[in-house]
Parts: sequence; structure tokens; C-alpha cells
Amino acid sequence: MTRKTTNSLEEVHESVAIVQNTSIWKKILAFFGPAYMVSVGYMDPGNWATDIAGGSQFGYKLIWVLLMSNIMALLLQSLSARLGIVRQRDLAQASRDTYSRPVNMVLYLLAEIAIAACDLAEVLGMAIGLQLLFDIPLLWGVSITMLDTFLLLFLLNKGIRKMEAFIIALIAIIGLSFLIEMFLAKPDVTEIARGLIPSIPDSTALYIAIGIIGATVMPHNLYLHSSLVQTRKFDRSKKGIKQAIRYNFLDSFLALNMAFFVNAAILILAAAAFYKNGMHEVAEIQDAHRLLEPLLGTHWASILFAVALIAAGQSSTITGTLAGQIVMEGYLNLRIQPWVRRIITRLIAIVPALVAIIYFGEAATGKLLLLSQVILSLQLGFAIIPLIHFVSDKTKMQGFAIGKWTKIASWLIALIIVTLNAKLVFDEIETWVTTSENPIYIWLFVVPIAIFAAFLLLYIIIKPFVEKNRTIPNLVPHINEIVVSESNEPIVYSKIAIALDFSKTDQKSIASALQLGGKTAHYTIIHVVETVGAMVHGNETHDYETTSDHYYLEEYQKALEARGYQVSSILDFGSPKKSIAKVVNENDFDILVLGAHGHNWFKDLLLGTTVDAVRHKITIPLLVVKDH
Repeated sequence: MTRKTTNSLEEVHESVAIVQNTSIWKKILAFFGPAYMVSVGYMDPGNWATDIAGGSQFGYKLIWVLLMSNIMALLLQSLSARLGIVRQRDLAQASRDTYSRPVNMVLYLLAEIAIAACDLAEVLGMAIGLQLLFDIPLLWGVSITMLDTFLLLFLLNKGIRKMEAFIIALIAIIGLSFLIEMFLAKPDVTEIARGLIPSIPDSTALYIAIGIIGATVMPHNLYLHSSLVQTRKFDRSKKGIKQAIRYNFLDSFLALNMAFFVNAAILILAAAAFYKNGMHEVAEIQDAHRLLEPLLGTHWASILFAVALIAAGQSSTITGTLAGQIVMEGYLNLRIQPWVRRIITRLIAIVPALVAIIYFGEAATGKLLLLSQVILSLQLGFAIIPLIHFVSDKTKMQGFAIGKWTKIASWLIALIIVTLNAKLVFDEIETWVTTSENPIYIWLFVVPIAIFAAFLLLYIIIKPFVEKNRTIPNLVPHINEIVVSESNEPIVYSKIAIALDFSKTDQKSIASALQLGGKTAHYTIIHVVETVGAMVHGNETHDYETTSDHYYLEEYQKALEARGYQVSSILDFGSPKKSIAKVVNENDFDILVLGAHGHNWFKDLLLGTTVDAVRHKITIPLLVVKDH
């Protein structure tokens, strides 16, 4: 039987239909959007910190790192998009299908740490922008970013296209602001050209270069892109998939080159304004803002800088929260209410930022921003290596696996990133050991963690090669296991409704119903499709979830009929809380059997109480069956 699973970002999954009989330009525009939402992560405030530090300390010499990072990002994001388009799985879901639960838990924690580090940069950046423009204290600025959660909910309710338009508008503000800044700074074009020649002046430059790579090629963007491309509903034929891959690559190419322009502009601005004037220690965003006006001769320089910073922080916090939702749902297969999911992912970002500001003070924000980008770079290998494995699998990629040269380039990028990170970790540990008064703690705690990370990296590299043919576990109970007993109890009810959700609770729900009615009663099994398409289009919905749910319901019905029971089925659409009650009230049933999934009050808060909602809307008895 086909595996039943949650779609990635289910609220907007396949919510944008691609019309086939239209012009090529309209098709291209229909596919455009996901990469622009991803690209804001490549121009977030964390990038600003590394770009300003690189430009002020080394002039134009690290522009080549930005260019190399952009090429890396383009290749890796195209692989991420390919995974989502072909396999209809995001990177977190594909990892859950491939690796064991303990490994997935570690990968999930690493992904959450990366998102927390990324969000730390975004939250701090936006708070700094609000402080610079409106003189709001950083602590208040960080707290205000909590409102992003409600903005995200509002935008998603309006549809993914409205959210994409909002993000593109913010990108336009950032790009226009720095275009004007470039004219004001009047950089040296010859020096910019020389900066494209690779060179690493010293170890500090290496640290900043790794930070730039971490700030540019972001792990959470790989999770995000593989999910966002699934918002498009297109022809699933080989020609249609090939077209989707091509148009999404074009989307990525344009969006990421816009991000490269912004990053290069920040570094060039820092080089032209600070390095040129001998200010080599400018690494704080606040210092850059303060010095721009006297150096460039106009107050608009500092205002545009702050406006662009707020736009960058706002756009990247929205996409960072979405990435947190994708990671949580993908690795843990956890289905909780959207507003709760987003508040959790928002808090994971805000709490570290608040603690950092309270404990270290506002003066440490620049170092925290740079550190957050290095943490992102350190986590990259754990996202890139599984991604390369997944898109190289010829069986699962259905003829759309990457070619030999793309595979070589991808592994080369992974090798470069992992090698640079290994050197950074080794150098840092060596420094800590030689400078610490009590190195025993470093040997007891830091070194074992580094060794564990190295072994985990080796494991995720080797495992897919060893177990290429590992079968994906079926998340739906086997049909033969559903009927657990046939009772000869006296018949009390003759028309019994059974609400199913294709979880393990179904087994007990059906068994309990059979004990109530025996073989002379008539049973009606009910399931409600909960996708966004189902809520909008009702019984005219023809998405993957509807098709698979219809199949499961028929299989349940056939299995029960084969055992001599009288069974019919009803597939409804929308919210289970409303639809189950509607179906029951429209039909002549004696009793409804409904699974309670063993929730307690806390889980009910997270998942919503279908039982309570249905109980108050029906007039027949309700039998609640718990799964424990």
C-alpha cells in the first residue's frame, strides 16, 4: 500500500495551479516566487555583519568569496528545488524516510540550532534597524519581532502568491537602497575587479570567509526551497516535471544573483567608506550606520542603510519561521495547529536573542551576528550531504537524478565546506586548549562533541551508499490488522458511523464498532480530507491527498466486506470538526464511533479537540475510543 503522509506546508501545498494552455511568459511568471523567498536568507542581517567585517578589514579582497558562495548557492538550491519537484518531499521528510529515528533526531536538533542561529541574526538585525531609525531599545525591538508570527499567518491566509509579492517588494526596497548607496560611495572599479581573484590574507580573513559562506549558503534555505516549489500544481508528466525544473532554475538564477548584488554592494560599500579611510575595525552594523553619513556626505546614506536593514530583517524572519515549521513537521512528522507551530519557531529565535542582549549587552551584537553565521556554516555539511544523496538516487528520482558532472561539482562543494569547517573547528579547539587555564574541560566536553559530529557526518555520507534499497515504512496500519475481533455480543445498534483518520487509532475504532453491531448492522466509514484544496474546492478537489485517502477508504471497505460486514463509505472535505458532525446529522445513524488519539489537555491545546467540537454538534450517542 502507498504510504500516507503529510504534505510539506500543507496549508499552501499545490495551491498555485500552472495553466498549460498559455504563453511561455505566463508559465514562467507562474513558477517565479519560491526562489525570491529563499533569496532573502542570502541578504539577511547576518550577511551584513560578515560583509561589513570583510569589507572594512580587507577592502575588496573577499569579493571572490561572495561570488564563489553565490555559485555554490545556485547549484545547491537547484538541487533542493529538484528534490521537491520530482519526489514531492522536502529535505527534512526525505531525511526521515532515509535515516533511523535517533539519527533524524540529531539532524533535527542540528537544523533547529542552525535556524535559531539564523533567526538570531535576523531578529537582532531588525531590532538594530528599528533602533537606528526610531531610537527603540534593542530589547523592545526584539520583542516587536514576535508580531512577525501574526503577519505570517495573515499573509499565508491570503495565499502563497500574496506572501511572495510582499517578500519581493521588500527585496526591491533593499536593492534600491543599496543601488543609491553605491552611487554615493563611488567605489574603485579596478579594485573590485581585483577582488575577484582568490586570496586569503590571514587566519582572520579565513574566519570571515567561512562566515560569508555560512551567511550565503544557508542550511535552512535548502529545507525551505524543497518545500516552497511544492506550492505549484503542474502537469506531473515527464515533460511537465522537466519544465518545472527548468523554470525553477531560472527563478533561482535571477533571485540569487539579486542577492549577490546586495551582498557585494554591502562589502563594496564597507570597503569604499571604511577600508579606504583607514577604519579597519568597523564590524558593528551600528558603527557602519553612524559613520556612513559623515563619510558619504549625506544623511540619506544612513537612513537608506537602516530602511534596508529593517526590510532585510523583516523578510528573512518570515522565511526563517516557515523553514522552522518545515523542519519540525518533516523530521518529527508532527502535526500541530499552524499558529502554535509558528509561535514555537518564533520563540526558538527570540529567546536566544533576548538572553544574548540581556547577558552580553547591546555592544556584543556584532560579534553575535558573526558567530551566528559561522554556526550556520558548521551545520551546512549535515544538510548538503543528505541532499546530494537524495537527488543522486536514480530509483527515487524517477529518471531525474542529477548527472555525473553535477554530482562531481556538488560533492566538490561539500568537500570544500566540510574541509574549511574542519580546519576552523581544529584551530578553535587548539586555541582554547593552549590559552585555557583548565583545558581538561575542553578535553572532556568540546573534543568529544567534535568527534561525535565527525562520526555522524561520516555516517550520513556512507549509509545511503550501503542501504540504497531500504524500504520506506508504511505509516498506515495494514488492512488485515484493522479487524481485531468479531464479537457475538447482543446487537444494540444497527446503523453505525465510524470516523477514521488513517492512524493506529482506526484499529480500535473499527473493533469497538464491530462489537456494538455484529454482522447484521450496517457500518459507514467516514474520512475528512483536510488539505487547503479540499477546504476551497470541496468534492471537486483532485490533489494527491484526496486520491490517496479515497484509495485507503475503499481498501478498508473491501477488507470489512470480505469478512461479511455491510459497509459503505463517505469521503468529505474541510475541517473534521465541522465535516464529521455535518455527515452524521445528514444521515440516519444510531451511534458515532470516534478516535480520541489519547490526547491530554496539553496535546488538545496543540492539536485541537475534534472530539469536543463534534460532541456538541450531533444528537446521537458518541463512543470515544482512545488509542491506549
